[in-house]
This record gives sequence, structure tokens and C-alpha cells, in this order.
Amino acid sequence: MWLAILLFAVGLTLSAFFSGSETGFYRVARVRVLIDAMSGSRIAKMLLWAINNPAAFVATALVGNNVANYVVSCATVLFAQILIPGGGAASEMGLTIALAPVVFIYGELLPKQLFFAAPNRLLRGCAPGLSVAAVLFAPVSAALWVVGFVLQRVARVPSQALRMELARRELGEVLDEGHAVGLLSPAQRRLAQGTFAAAARSIREFMIPVARLPQADPSMNRRELVRFARRRQQTFVVLRDGAGYVRVLDCLLDPEDPRLPIRELLSTPISRNFLATLLNMQSANREVAAVRDQRDRIVGYVFAERLRTALAVDQGP
Repeated sequence: MWLAILLFAVGLTLSAFFSGSETGFYRVARVRVLIDAMSGSRIAKMLLWAINNPAAFVATALVGNNVANYVVSCATVLFAQILIPGGGAASEMGLTIALAPVVFIYGELLPKQLFFAAPNRLLRGCAPGLSVAAVLFAPVSAALWVVGFVLQRVARVPSQALRMELARRELGEVLDEGHAVGLLSPAQRRLAQGTFAAAARSIREFMIPVARLPQADPSMNRRELVRFARRRQQTFVVLRDGAGYVRVLDCLLDPEDPRLPIRELLSTPISRNFLATLLNMQSANREVAAVRDQRDRIVGYVFAERLRTALAVDQGP
């Protein structure tokens, strides 16, 4: 009897340990782990390694949960043989059904809720045990990792893209927490969220195609260009054939000068992303950039003001 009780307690503890750790792994604030690791914490360094190698952690947790289930099953069979001698498969099945709620509540539900509520503190406490389990289960975990790697290659899943998406979501959660405790104002939070939401988007989404953008004749004088801009409510006027652009304010400051104050257009490839284009325009002090395709043809124009506005737009929760 005592052996059955001991096996059941060990199996239930292992189930709670690995189930809760898996939930904590996906809930832990990676930025906080990185900061702790940089400060010299050995436990944080172990967790950071697991975070950077999620396949190894998932394989270890999967093997650990299977071991826990096997131990609980052995304990249940021993209980059935002791309590109902000669009961056979029916007694084992009945006792399994009777103990299932206990295993579910204390081996799955409760630890997952605890790790969900306090992932950082609890996962740090479990780190030494997870390290031991990783060493013990290394042969089986390595085989599972190889299978997962092959499936990933066959399915052509971009692991780096998935990691970046997870990191972006986690950083968004950090910003939400900062806003909740008063470290970020609503405007700062919207700006940060807009930056991370739009950073990797293609500049193609923000450009105005050549055919849709009214362009002025370079032979216009300043007064004609001002009238052209007023009719179309433009602050910056792009000249035809990529000759440059004119800031309307410059024409208003000196309307008598017949020459247009033409500014050079910045060129950006259509493959460049949103954030790289905006930073390039800011560093070059250009309000307008020409978007060029692979054949170096101008296919559209982007305006720095429009890009900056996209940063301040609330991208949602």
C-alpha cells in the first residue's frame, strides 16, 4: 500500500512540475530573464538558454509528462490490486476513472493556474529541477528534437519569423505592464505599439503609386506651384520624372524668386521595410522618398509625415 501511495505522490508531483513549468515557460517575461542573466544570475542564464532553444525545453517537458503519467498509471494498478484483489481490468479501469479528477486538478489545473499567475518566480524555483530533467531525458529529448526539426523543414515553417513574432508579442505585454503601473503615458504606449506593429511591414503598404500622386511640372514658377499645391491640399509637391520635390513653405517665404527651391528625392528599394525607410529618411532629412522596383524604376512615393502618423495609430490590443 505504501509503495502505491509513494508512486502516486511522485507521479502527481512530476505531473504538476512539468505541466506548470510548461505554462510558466510561455508566460515568463523574457526581457526580465535577459536583464537578470546580464546581472550574473546563473538560474536566469539557464532559463535564457531554454528560451533561446524552445525545442529542447518542450521535448524535456513532453518526456517528463509522459514519465509522470506512467508512474501514476503504475500506482493506480497497484492500488486496484491491493484494494480489489482479483478485480482484473474492470477494477483498474474504475479506479482510474475515480482518480482522474484528482490527477487533473492537482497535476494539471492547479499548477498551470499558479504558474500562469506568477511565472517568473515559480519558473526560477523550478530551474534546477528542469536542468536535472534535461540531462536525464537528453537521449529521448534529442530524438524528439530531431523529429521536430525534420517536420519543420518539411512544412517549411520559418522558425526565426515565429520567434520574432513571439518576441514582439512579449514586448507588447511589457509595454502594457509599464502602462498599467504608470511608467508609460497612453501616448507613449500607442507610439511604442505602433512602432513594433509597423516595423517589419513592407514600405509598399505605405507608398502612393505614381499614377495616383499629382505631380507638378518642373518649369512652373513659385506662384504657379503654390496654386497647384492649394488645389490639391499638398504640403510637399513632387515634380514629374523624379526631378525632386518642393516644400510649399519655401515658395511662400520668397514668392518673387522665379526658381523653384527643388530638393533632392531620396530613393528607397521597394523591398525595404517600414522602419528602415523612416530611419533613412530621418537621417537624410528628407520628407519625400521615391520607391524604386528591381529595375530601378520609380513606382511610388512615400512621405515621412505619413510614416510618422502610422506610428501613432493605436494598433489595438
